[in-house]
Amino acid sequence: MSIWDFFPDTLEKGEYKFNEKNFLDGYCDSNICDTDLAKINGGCLYLFNKFFGTSQLFKSVANSNINIVEYIMIWLTYMLNLKNQVGNKTNPKFFYETTIDNDKYKNYIPDVTEYKNYKELIDKKTYFLDMDRNIISKFYEAFKLLCEMYAEFDDNTQYCANCSKNANNFVNKYREMNENSDITNNSSYKQLLSTLSKDYNNFMNKYNNNQYLKSSPLPTIEKTENSAHKIVQSSEDTSSSSSVTNKLFTVLSIFGAIAFFLGISYKVNNMELKNITFKYYFNYTYVNVNKKIVCFLPFYISIHYLDFGNDLKNNK
Repeated sequence: MSIWDFFPDTLEKGEYKFNEKNFLDGYCDSNICDTDLAKINGGCLYLFNKFFGTSQLFKSVANSNINIVEYIMIWLTYMLNLKNQVGNKTNPKFFYETTIDNDKYKNYIPDVTEYKNYKELIDKKTYFLDMDRNIISKFYEAFKLLCEMYAEFDDNTQYCANCSKNANNFVNKYREMNENSDITNNSSYKQLLSTLSKDYNNFMNKYNNNQYLKSSPLPTIEKTENSAHKIVQSSEDTSSSSSVTNKLFTVLSIFGAIAFFLGISYKVNNMELKNITFKYYFNYTYVNVNKKIVCFLPFYISIHYLDFGNDLKNNK
């Protein structure tokens, strides 16, 4: 199951809907997400809390891959744009001015020098606020395909029912965006496209290097003159990346289940967030949390044995 099973990326009768009762209530005022704005705000705060909520998380994630913020913003912007725009301001800009520009996003995180709070992270990616709806939809579609590939890959059985289909769709979507001058002529969009391509390549390399899957390799993203970021990797980099990825897949193969954005796996005992383990496929950083090794991966959080509603309701 995925985040979309709990918080669909479609509207029901013109409104957002949680399929899980009380989902994310702990991140809403008065512990209840009773409005569309509250639901989106709860989801956004949840993501930032999980990746940047403590100085230890903040430093590890930011030092490893600050572009995690881009993935949060892809989700946030797409969800906001499901609603019709009212007035001259885009929905993301309205959300920024009325919700992000308040105390919860400005709360100081002790012992962090790079960024003081969530708002400063978001302010590095403000180009999302005015991004064309059609363009953000294209990025979102590619992002979701990438999420599904990471979530569906079973390292125990080396099985991924839809990986080939999703990979082909992702590559086609990438090519389409790479040929769109509105994207390739914009430095911010080019960087975002580069991030997606790198993360696809990391998954593709892991998949294609598996001895059971070599007969049906995933498609590559060709290097072209107009490419947002040419995918050139030295043998040393490939070896290093492969080594880390192999270790992570082996260690974390026993975890999985409910996917929530690209890459974190939780093992939860007795309904408490203990023995937390994170899958990090893209950029690998290890920190010690509760005497357990934690690997950070931008997005697609997989949770094993977790009652989503109860856990999130108890988190503030």
